[in-house]
Amino acid sequence: MNGMLGKILIVDDDENICEVIKMYLENAGYDTKVCYDGKMVHGVFMEYIPDLVLLDIMLPHIDGIDVLKCIRKEHETPVIMLTAKGETFDKVLALELGADDYIVKPFEPKELIARVKAVLRRYNVENEEKEILKFQDLLININSYNAVYEEKEIKMPPKEFELLYYLANNKNKVFTREQLLCEVWGYDYPGDSRTVDVHIKRLREKLKGGPNWQIETVWGVGYKFEVK
Repeated sequence: MNGMLGKILIVDDDENICEVIKMYLENAGYDTKVCYDGKMVHGVFMEYIPDLVLLDIMLPHIDGIDVLKCIRKEHETPVIMLTAKGETFDKVLALELGADDYIVKPFEPKELIARVKAVLRRYNVENEEKEILKFQDLLININSYNAVYEEKEIKMPPKEFELLYYLANNKNKVFTREQLLCEVWGYDYPGDSRTVDVHIKRLREKLKGGPNWQIETVWGVGYKFEVK
C-alpha cells in the first residue's frame, strides 16, 4: 500500500468538512488528498492513485453516484460514500454500483477511522486471495513466489515460477510458445521458443500433476494448464 498506512482521496465540496476529515486521517497515519468538484475527480484520481476514496453524494457538476460509476468502470479501489443526515440517499443503489460502505455525517472521528480500516483490511485480504491460486494438491502464491505441491514447498527459479503462475492463472487456455515468451519473458527477450520447452520440462519434473490438473502439451500449438 502506498503512503504511510495508505493514500486516501477525500471528495467533498464542503471545505470545512474536508479539513476535519483530513486532520482525522493524517493524525491516524494516512496520507490524504482533497478534491472539491465531481468533474475534477478523474484527473486527481489518476494523478494520486489512492488506496481508498471517501466520496460525498452531493457534489457540484457531477454527483457522487456518477463519480462512483466512473471509478468502477476502470478501478476496484475501495469507496466509502459520505452522506448528510436526512439527505435522500439510495444506499442499496450505491452498494449495488460498487460502493464498499457508507457513513452518515456528522460522524465521530473514531467511527470514520474504524470504517476506513475495516474496508482497507477487507480489500487487502481479498486482493491477497486473488494472488493465491489453489488446486487440490497445489498452491501457487505470487506474493511470495512460493509453490506448495503435495504439502511440500517446491523450489524453482523466478521465470519457472512465473510461467507456472501465468498458465495456472489462465487455466484451460492454450498458449503458443511465442505468446508465453512475450507474456513471461517480455517482448524484448532475445531467446527462442525452446526456452519455453525447457522450462515446461523442468516444471513437469517437479510437478507431476494432480487429480484435477495437468500441464498439457497441445500438439502443433503450445501448452495449457488443464483443470478438469
